[in-house]
Amino acid sequence: MDRFRAISAFMAVADEGGFAAAGRALRLSAPSVTRLISELEDALGARLFHRTTRSVSLTDTGTRYLEDCRRILGDLENADAHAGGRHGQPEGWVSVTGSALFGRLALTPILFSLMDRYPGLSVSTLFVDRVVHMMDEGIDVAVRIADLPDSTLVASRVGSVRRVLCAAPSYLEEHGVLEKVADLDQHQLIDFSQSRSGSQWGLVSDGKMVTHRPDTRLRVNTADAAIAAAVAGRGMTRVLSYQVAAEVADGKLQIVLPEAEGAPLPVHVVHKEAGQTSARVRAVVDHLVDELRVSSWLEH
Repeated sequence: MDRFRAISAFMAVADEGGFAAAGRALRLSAPSVTRLISELEDALGARLFHRTTRSVSLTDTGTRYLEDCRRILGDLENADAHAGGRHGQPEGWVSVTGSALFGRLALTPILFSLMDRYPGLSVSTLFVDRVVHMMDEGIDVAVRIADLPDSTLVASRVGSVRRVLCAAPSYLEEHGVLEKVADLDQHQLIDFSQSRSGSQWGLVSDGKMVTHRPDTRLRVNTADAAIAAAVAGRGMTRVLSYQVAAEVADGKLQIVLPEAEGAPLPVHVVHKEAGQTSARVRAVVDHLVDELRVSSWLEH
């Protein structure tokens, strides 16, 4: 068995989510990939994947093995760079994830400047409004807008964002400006939520945190849709400050009840443990941290 080839197939299946997709990525047939994985599992004496007719997922052993393989290949890449005199000039693919709108507005221009700085780097993005499991989905670097749970991942704080209530000036002129949280019950609200049951707005009222469930006729599952509805005068919505920065600056939206916002959300650049970080991932992390810490999209 060619161990390196088998490990490459294993990592491709984990990253691509299936044998056929891994085969396309490696330019191998699906049966060839299946054979390589079977040989690797036989050599290890352990199952690396759960297989069903509809899906392939890593076992606990497979997850640990994937982490070890990434670390070892990262070390090998660094050794090759040193030996070839390319240290400081990272090469290869790096995958970056973030939320959809933040990715489009803030991260994409930074990644363009990264690619200009390092011509040998190639970037793959996954900008989606869901929690991405970095290990399972083969992601190198993530930008998280949230309080982070304890984990083995390394996080560098780069700023924060506010959760703001906003509406079009025309709507506020017709329906009146809010003076307190309780006034929300008298307004048309646009709920931005990916849950069918809707969202709950944590707001500060009389110095205490309260929960307000929007009573709404319009619920949308993207920030873009919520913002468009608010700009059109359909009601008041609650989004993150960077998401409406342009509309507020242009006078299309107005922030209301800023005293009710509560604590801002931290923004972090997240990656794997230092011992598992390759030169190219380190370059991406450093560039993102430096640029986001001075970004106008974030509070500092």
